[in-house]
Amino acid sequence: MEVTVIGAGLVGCLLTCFLARRGHEVTLYERRPDPRTGQEDKGRSINLAISERGLDALRRVGLADRVLAEALPMRGRMMHAVDGTLTFQHYSADGRQAINSIGRGALNRLLLEAALELPGVTVRFDHRLTGISGGELEFNGSIKEKAQVVLGADGAYSAVRERLRGLPGVNYSQDYLDYGYKELTIPPGSGLDPGALHIWPRGSSMMIALPNPDDSFTCTLFWPSADFDLPDPLSYFTRHYPDAVMPDLAADFAANPVGHLVTVRCSPWQLTADEVTIGLVGDAAHAIVPFYGQGANCGFEDCVELDRCLDETGDDFPAALELYERRRKPNADTIADLALDNFVEMRDRVASRAFLAGKRFEHALERLLPGRYVSRYELVSFSTVPYSDIKRRISRQRLTLAAAAGGLGLLGYLAFRLSAAARGRSR
Repeated sequence: MEVTVIGAGLVGCLLTCFLARRGHEVTLYERRPDPRTGQEDKGRSINLAISERGLDALRRVGLADRVLAEALPMRGRMMHAVDGTLTFQHYSADGRQAINSIGRGALNRLLLEAALELPGVTVRFDHRLTGISGGELEFNGSIKEKAQVVLGADGAYSAVRERLRGLPGVNYSQDYLDYGYKELTIPPGSGLDPGALHIWPRGSSMMIALPNPDDSFTCTLFWPSADFDLPDPLSYFTRHYPDAVMPDLAADFAANPVGHLVTVRCSPWQLTADEVTIGLVGDAAHAIVPFYGQGANCGFEDCVELDRCLDETGDDFPAALELYERRRKPNADTIADLALDNFVEMRDRVASRAFLAGKRFEHALERLLPGRYVSRYELVSFSTVPYSDIKRRISRQRLTLAAAAGGLGLLGYLAFRLSAAARGRSR
């Protein structure tokens, strides 16, 4: 079947790989220029943290090793206090699990090239979707193309989703955080540990830095939107981020735009109208904020589930898309909530002694009860347990621990009474 994918970003390219491997003819449209020509957007690339869900999807199309060859493993968080004190915290109980830092541009190029290596794949750049009507797609206001199946993988501000919003029965919401983000760079030679995700938590704001293969770090500020209007960025950073050495700070701060943080929810994700079957994947269906590092991982997992649903329905796209939405939407809603919760944790709590002590205790439980107690972070980042099952599993674990603690307390009490009774008899 001929399938049209709108959006040649991360999810669109990976989805194209899955579809082409199933034997479909895929035409991939992208509004931007070809990223391989070096014309990609600058100053908006939050480095990605690819973890198990994303790697699982990549393994299924033979790309995991290629991606990991360009990524750097980060086995924990390094917290930077204002006074320069460093505190490292492993992500996993055994200290071996890692999330993997990779630049968005590098990963996008790799996935695009992999898609184009497959038979039946065509890509058309500089094609902005401007209309869908009567089995026909319109690009750039004038170019017309016929389509049977259209899959929107065109991000949080999806043009495909925008066309659906005008149809009866389509629900949509977007919620913006009153925070923005701005990209900065720490050049090579900073001395920062390349095996960690670095966080400068500052209460109402924070900065993070992820390593790159050239020993530089891509930094991202997450600040209240009003705080980006700084008269003197250099003196501000000298006070609040004294160990973050950025020689080009003033120029980067002025030149790089402030991005927005939005959570998008919609339903349905699929419908058939005017002889065209339309579906949404990735951020087009469920944009989330980046504070659990799961945006790309979740979108890649969408590709796995849609591929599975096509298997189960014999490549009947309307049926497969309906099944895919029914299975994935609860998971997308759950990770959206978890990502918002984790923002507060990263911004406010990671540097506190109570938080660090709690994490040490949690890792101790994981070592003491392997497989029976697993932290929420490990379930999200180092497993493929459905997101919507994680809250239930954490609740069950806590109930089990509470029952065990209660049982131990009762045993201790009974042992004390028996011991006291024995002492009484001996007298």
